[in-house]
Amino acid sequence: MRIPPYYRLPSWQRLLAGMAIGGFISWFIFLYIFGVWQEEYSTQIKKQEEEIEKLNNDKKIWQEEFKELNKRNKEQLTVQEIKVKIINSEKYDLDTLSVFEIEEEVKDDISVMNAKDINTVFKSRDLIRRVIENKTFKVNDKRYKLEVSEIVIFTTLSIQLKISLAD
Repeated sequence: MRIPPYYRLPSWQRLLAGMAIGGFISWFIFLYIFGVWQEEYSTQIKKQEEEIEKLNNDKKIWQEEFKELNKRNKEQLTVQEIKVKIINSEKYDLDTLSVFEIEEEVKDDISVMNAKDINTVFKSRDLIRRVIENKTFKVNDKRYKLEVSEIVIFTTLSIQLKISLAD
C-alpha cells in the first residue's frame, strides 16, 4: 500500500506552508503576550514589595512609639483601689461583720495611699506595715492586733493580714 503523493499538489503545499507560517506567527504572538503579562506581573510584584517594606517600617515606628508610651504610662501608674483581707479570722471565731469592720478601719487608716503613684507607695510600704501592725482593735471585749502577711502593690494595693490576740 502506497501513500498518495499529495505533497506534489500545490493546494496541499499551500495548506502545509500556511499551517507552518501560522504556527510561527501564533508562537511569536504567544511569546509577546506572555512577555507583556510577565512584565505587568513583575511590575505589580515590585510595587507590592515596596508597599510591604513601607508598611513594615511604619509598623516598626508605631510599635516603638507604643512601647515608649506604655513605658511612660507605667511610670505614672497610680493606686486606684485598696483591698484588705484577713485570712485567719476563723481561728478566733470572729463574725463576718467584725472582720468587715476591721478591714474597713484598716482601709481608712491607709486611704492616704489612694491616688498616689506606685513608686511612692512602694517606698512607703514599711510605713504601711507599721501603721497596720501598731494598732489594736477591740471586738467583743477582746483586743486584737494585726500582722501583715503579704502586700501586693500595683493599681490595686492588696494587703493580706493575720489577726491575733493582743497581749
